[in-house]
Amino acid sequence: MFKKLALVTVLVLVVVSAVACGNGNNAGKDAAAGNNAGADKKVKLRLGHITGESDAWHKGALKFAELVKEKSGGSVEVEVYSSSTLGNDRDLIEGMQLGSVDFALVAGVLSNFYEPYSILELPYLFRDQEHMEKVLYGEVGTKMKADLLANAQVRGLEFWVRGPRELTANKKIEKVEDLKGLKVRVPEIPASIAAWKAMGASPTPMAFGEVYSSLQTGVIDGQENPFALIASNKIQEVQKYLMLTNHVYGYVMLTMSDITYNKLSEAQQKAVEEAAKEATTFENDLVAKTEEELLKTLKDSGMEVIEPDTAPFMEKAKTVHGEFADKYGRELYDSIVNTQ
Repeated sequence: MFKKLALVTVLVLVVVSAVACGNGNNAGKDAAAGNNAGADKKVKLRLGHITGESDAWHKGALKFAELVKEKSGGSVEVEVYSSSTLGNDRDLIEGMQLGSVDFALVAGVLSNFYEPYSILELPYLFRDQEHMEKVLYGEVGTKMKADLLANAQVRGLEFWVRGPRELTANKKIEKVEDLKGLKVRVPEIPASIAAWKAMGASPTPMAFGEVYSSLQTGVIDGQENPFALIASNKIQEVQKYLMLTNHVYGYVMLTMSDITYNKLSEAQQKAVEEAAKEATTFENDLVAKTEEELLKTLKDSGMEVIEPDTAPFMEKAKTVHGEFADKYGRELYDSIVNTQ
């Protein structure tokens, strides 16, 4: 009798122990699952740019935000701030380096943070839009994004295309000699400043947010930008002539703070990268479709369109190419020029 009771007692203890161990293992699994879920906690991130809400940049940024939310299962939300609300280009880049800005659409001012990007701003560097796209979406562009991350701690997600930069002024510029003494606003980029000087103008670097009022008050005589930026910022209200100089086939880069990137889980990082690629296709298609419409808008607003012979402009601008190639990377410059 006592032996039977002892045996029953031992069996009960074994069962209880097994159940307890099983519960402990499940608790461990639950804790691990909780930690994984925590890695994908919801975050709100900020994206800034300098253009208005009618611009393709803004529409592309909204598409990017929509895709990030969808691909991250709602764990990452991107709020888009237009019209320099988070600051000008330099402010946005510095903010990404500090981690106070998460994403930005920025272009030439990147050269102030990693100097070889100055080469991309040289007027008449690219033969045409196709040449530029082959460079940016090929090996050269891939290396430039990696170098930007290594040197400026800003992650280049994707290059977006823009329409070519054109000159506006309240004076007809029909030949390169007409530029003499013209106070032209240019970005704070050494390559742009040097090339406009070589063409005979008086380049005036300033943040884009100051351009409209400076044109209105006569601080500057002209400025140069793609149709989209001219139209969305109503430059046509304070400028009479539009010169189709096509002097820079440019880009804007969708960039990300590396600090922010490293705070995300792998799944969230993947969602951001995939969204960036899809948003690039969306924005590039939008730019291609709207160029003719924008030109018509500017004409209808009263701007007179001038089509100068660009060869003399090109000849003078190219006199500074060698200086910047030698200073910021002859190998990079040659690889761009020789891309077929």
